[in-house]
Amino acid sequence: MMEIHSAEFITSASHLDGYMRASAGYEAPEVCFVGRSNVGKSSFINMICRRSALARTSSLPGRTRLINLFSVNNGKLILVDLPGYGYAATSKSRKEGWGELIEGYLTRSEKLRRIFLLVDVRIAATDYDKQMINYMHYHALPFTVIATKCDKLSRSAAATAVMRLCSGLAVGRDDIIPVSSADGTGRDRVLKILDSVVDTYAT
Repeated sequence: MMEIHSAEFITSASHLDGYMRASAGYEAPEVCFVGRSNVGKSSFINMICRRSALARTSSLPGRTRLINLFSVNNGKLILVDLPGYGYAATSKSRKEGWGELIEGYLTRSEKLRRIFLLVDVRIAATDYDKQMINYMHYHALPFTVIATKCDKLSRSAAATAVMRLCSGLAVGRDDIIPVSSADGTGRDRVLKILDSVVDTYAT
């Protein structure tokens, strides 16, 4: 299982060209994080890296408007935090811009090896989540669903909610990892996936 010894912020990009320039500066596999606004992507990244303020968190949805890049273990792995989708109060033009940024990254990154799709365990799968699942299937992109905020429910209620997500997203139970950024639930399973990504890329 991978051990994370260091994690540093690299840069933010508001346009795909900015990401492409940054990506040219390193040779490492990428894993990205995508999900609706306020689903807990930044908290999840902080939990994985055990850094309380590596990725900026906010109680306000729609705050992640950029592609944010983080280096793990001195450039062995790159974490890519994509803008959140589905925030109703966001203007149509901004939604379209974020959508283009997300899709542009997913189709043009040559180093992407795994997508983590984050969904709130307390909320039924949204149309945006289902569209993302269909998109990843269509383009044969490897992914894992992360059910966040499991500490907000009892163990039995969380298990029931995960099965509801399986049905809503049409994925198997093994394709979903329940996590809690508050107590670290699910971290070891995520680290095993990251370890596999690094090992496979190296070969």
